[in-house]
Amino acid sequence: MQKHAVKLSVFCGVSVDGFLARPDHALDFLHTGEQVPHGFEEFYGSVDVVVIGRKTFEVVLTFEKWFYGKKPVVVLSSRALDFSSVKGGVVEQMSGAPAEIVGLLKARGFKHAYIDGGVTIQRFLAAGLIDRLVITRVPVLIGEGIPLFGAVPRDIRLRHVATRAYEGGLVQSEYEVGATLPMSGSPIPDAE
Repeated sequence: MQKHAVKLSVFCGVSVDGFLARPDHALDFLHTGEQVPHGFEEFYGSVDVVVIGRKTFEVVLTFEKWFYGKKPVVVLSSRALDFSSVKGGVVEQMSGAPAEIVGLLKARGFKHAYIDGGVTIQRFLAAGLIDRLVITRVPVLIGEGIPLFGAVPRDIRLRHVATRAYEGGLVQSEYEVGATLPMSGSPIPDAE
């Protein structure tokens, strides 16, 4: 169910205990064992813009090469950023509330955005703007770190689309983000 003119999707890996990264933003635990195809390439081919936060941008800058290729990348930050170290990438900065960012993406003609980074995912989810979540759990517990989910202003209903298991222990669940649920204590509608 697409709710907006621009479809917003999350595709991320997390530890089984729900962390996107270690407290220092390290992602090493996501690459345990052999890398098996789990749909990221197909997903990435379906998006026409990537939206990340400043901290995620800073982590990506530490990689050997620009992770996003020629795909346009929007970095969300209210302070000036230096893009001079990005080699071969198409990067720009935006700031504002999630709904404003979606409006700017729509005005630019983008159709499908990949939303990435802990705080960025949380802000767009809390604003009710995420259409699809694809979460791949890596078989490791790290105990602490940057959580995928944070506080939300209301219950957010998810419709399970599929769960897939991959060689090496990866388990991926896909959800469509639907209508909000009543506040705690209210009756919950029958499951679909």
